[in-house]
Amino acid sequence: MWSKTKLLVSLLLVIGIGSLSSITILTPPSFGEGLMGDAPTVSQVTGRTKASSQILFDDFNYANQRQLAKHGWIVRSAAGWPGVPGAIWGSRGVSFPADQDQRGNRVLRMISSTDGTGSNTYQTQICHQRKYLEGTYAARVRFTDMPTDGPSGDQLVESFYTISPLKAPWDPDYSELDFEYLPNGGWGINGSTLYTTSWRTFSPEPNWKKDNVFNMSSGSIAGWHTLVTQVSGGKVKYFIDGKPLSEHGGQYYPRSLMSINFNLWFIRDAMVKSTVVRHYQEDIDWVFHEAKTILAPAEVEANVASLRRKSVRFMDTVPAHVPALVSPCDY
Repeated sequence: MWSKTKLLVSLLLVIGIGSLSSITILTPPSFGEGLMGDAPTVSQVTGRTKASSQILFDDFNYANQRQLAKHGWIVRSAAGWPGVPGAIWGSRGVSFPADQDQRGNRVLRMISSTDGTGSNTYQTQICHQRKYLEGTYAARVRFTDMPTDGPSGDQLVESFYTISPLKAPWDPDYSELDFEYLPNGGWGINGSTLYTTSWRTFSPEPNWKKDNVFNMSSGSIAGWHTLVTQVSGGKVKYFIDGKPLSEHGGQYYPRSLMSINFNLWFIRDAMVKSTVVRHYQEDIDWVFHEAKTILAPAEVEANVASLRRKSVRFMDTVPAHVPALVSPCDY
């Protein structure tokens, strides 16, 4: 197998396809190689996509967090906003279980838990590099309404979003685009609610004020969904499973390069009155971004399906800003 791979790479280099674009192609594991061992389940092969293509795709078929980190993802460990004061952000909530619906597939699972106190509240977030602005963003996400154990009813946020750092209160360059699902309501709203929100800027606590525009969709959406955000020409459009949800623009159009993020956190002072520990989950099947290109939701699904048929597990041809921007993963 290795000799065939070397021959293939040599042929690609001879005909001029070889380059530095990062593409990961699935290869069969060696005999005796455990799925959850340290040995990677992917191998790196260099190749060139179309010169105009700037794509991030991650299938999250990892065995451990080391493999996740190699592809530019950060698991948050920094304390602070948002969520419960004193809550711990850390790696304990990130795992890669087998997908029960797709044989041979894995998902990235975020687990957050609480017993109602800050010191025993664990929140989870992952962030990719800050180098994204216009184009199409998409992710296949499984939202949940109920904890896997313990009492239900905590108000929490399950999200997929892009964001730039807030340099100071009312930072004029701040940018943020959100899908946020609140299974038990929150922020003055009762019942399951999906928010799509575009931000101008804000002032953080203790002097909390915000300047954003949002739309709400009521009702439970527990289960798998494909979320798409289109950013182009002064307009931001949000879709779920191909259905348009909202359109924002004007002063709420992003101005700064952003990172791609997912997080799962509890709303402050909005948890049930119980000291019994409960765990909540959010699963991510894949994430996709194509810069400077607007794709309809059906086109995104087709592109992802094509990448999977080719056994591409990871691709990142989106150039980093020069000099590279800090991606703090603490907001």
